[in-house]
Amino acid sequence: MKTAKVNGFEITKEAVGFELDRLVRFYMSHGMSMEEVRNNLPRLQEKALDQAIGARLLLERSTQLDIALSGDDIDAEVVKVVEQVGGEENFKKALAAQNITEEVFRKELEKGARVNKLVEQACSSVEEPSEQDVADFYEAHKAEYVTEAKVLCQHILVKVEPSSTSDEKSAAFEKICAIRERIVAGGNFAEEAKVHSDCPSGREGGSLGWFGRGMMVPEFDKAAFEMKKGDVSGVVTTQFGYHIIYKADEQPSVAQTLVDVHDQIKDLIRHEARGKAVDAFVAELREKAEIEFTGE
Repeated sequence: MKTAKVNGFEITKEAVGFELDRLVRFYMSHGMSMEEVRNNLPRLQEKALDQAIGARLLLERSTQLDIALSGDDIDAEVVKVVEQVGGEENFKKALAAQNITEEVFRKELEKGARVNKLVEQACSSVEEPSEQDVADFYEAHKAEYVTEAKVLCQHILVKVEPSSTSDEKSAAFEKICAIRERIVAGGNFAEEAKVHSDCPSGREGGSLGWFGRGMMVPEFDKAAFEMKKGDVSGVVTTQFGYHIIYKADEQPSVAQTLVDVHDQIKDLIRHEARGKAVDAFVAELREKAEIEFTGE
C-alpha cells in the first residue's frame, strides 16, 4: 500500500485504515454493496490516503491559526464520547486501557475540535441542497436506488481441511449426507446444527442472519439465492468443507421511491458539496506542503 510523509510527518497505515473505514461505512450507508466495495477497493484506498494527508494538513493549519475554543466546547466533545462508549464508567475504563489521563484525552479532543472549526470555516459558503437538487439527483440515479435482495438462512458445516486425506473427505461427506437425511425425514435443523456443525454459527442453530449477494463464498451464495424459501439444499461444497442450507426467508430487490431515499440523497449531496469545499481548501495547503510518497 502506498504511504506518504507530510512535511516530514509520516502518515501511518493506521491513519489510512481509519479513513478507509470511514469511507466504506459512509458509502455502504448510501447503498454501496460489499461487492462494490471490493471492486472499488483500490480507488477507496487511494482516496483514504488523500484524506489522511488532508487531515494532517488541516491539523497543522489549525495549530497555526488562533481558533477560539472554550472549555464548554471541549466539555461538549467529552460528553459525546462518553455517550458513544456507554457511560462514564466505560469512558474511564477506556482511558485506563489506553493508559492515558483525561487531561491528555481532552488535549487530543481539542486538536480535533480546532480542525472541525477550520472545516466549518472552509464550508461556510456551501448551501443546503434544495428540493429540486434532491429530485434531480434521484431521477439521474434512480436505477441505483433499489433495495438489495436478501436471504435468511441457517447452515450446517462439516469442515474439510486442505490437508485432509481422501478417506477423511469421504467420511465428512457421509456425515453431512446423514445429517441431511435426518433433517429431510423431519429432524430439527437447529438442533442438528448445535450438535454437529463445525461453524461457530452452530451454537445459534446455524443461523447466519440476513445477507445479500456477494457476502458469502460463491458456491454458498449461488445455492442460497437459487433455493426456494423453506427448502433444504443438497450438499454444497466450498473451500471450508461440506454444507447444507435451510432457507428460512427471502426479500426481493425492490425499487425505492424518492420519499424512501430523500434524506439519504440530501445527506449525500451535502456531503459531496462540503467535500469539494474542503478539497479546494486542502489543495491550497498541499501546494505549500512537502509531500513524499513511498510504495506502490
